[in-house]
Amino acid sequence: MAQDKTAEARGSSGNKLTVLRKHPIFCDLDPEAFDQLCRYAKHATLKRGETIFSKGDPGNSLIAVIRGTVKISISSAEGRSAILNLIGPGEIFGEVALLDGLARTADATANSSCEIFVIDRREFIPFVRSQPALAMKFIELLCARVRWTSDQVEQVILQDLPGRLASALIRLTEKHKLAPEGRTIAITQQEISEMVGMTRESINKQLRAWAARNWVRLEHGAIVVLDAESLLTLAGAGGEDD
Repeated sequence: MAQDKTAEARGSSGNKLTVLRKHPIFCDLDPEAFDQLCRYAKHATLKRGETIFSKGDPGNSLIAVIRGTVKISISSAEGRSAILNLIGPGEIFGEVALLDGLARTADATANSSCEIFVIDRREFIPFVRSQPALAMKFIELLCARVRWTSDQVEQVILQDLPGRLASALIRLTEKHKLAPEGRTIAITQQEISEMVGMTRESINKQLRAWAARNWVRLEHGAIVVLDAESLLTLAGAGGEDD
């Protein structure tokens, strides 16, 4: 019976490793190299609110999300917080500190119950050196991260609240490739307020105005985008919402 359970656990873990195989960085690895990568991946489960790593911690691992959402955030000594990104199933994070070996640049927290794979830097760096094409893929990932951050900074500096909020909602729907007929974003109003840099009260007021126009629908712990075109137009116009 114990052997059966062990085999079942291995099979379950193997099925979850398909998350890595589908990721753009690892999808072109030959089977032997991918099998080697999988041997490095350690499975872990987390409860909502658990800390994965904190800003300043050693950057000693790459992490892939299998299930749930991970919040990447920063906070000030006064207690103010800002959400930099939400990492969902099929995505990886922690690559910056992993590659340069320096400290973590932000906090990573389980935003829901999560399953993750953790790959230690001591095993991953030699693996990347043995796979030159993989290094180029990581350069592309880092460029995408820089573009994402640049877009966020631009929105905070140049757009007003409607534009920031519309841009954030569109970005989140596109990021997770949600179906047009059901663009449900699992995010609270407090979380999105920390993402766009405005108060929760302002966010709630704006979302209710859009709900009255049938642009969005508000649900417990989620926002459903009903009219992406109107939000996209508003975001492109810089946020002027008459």
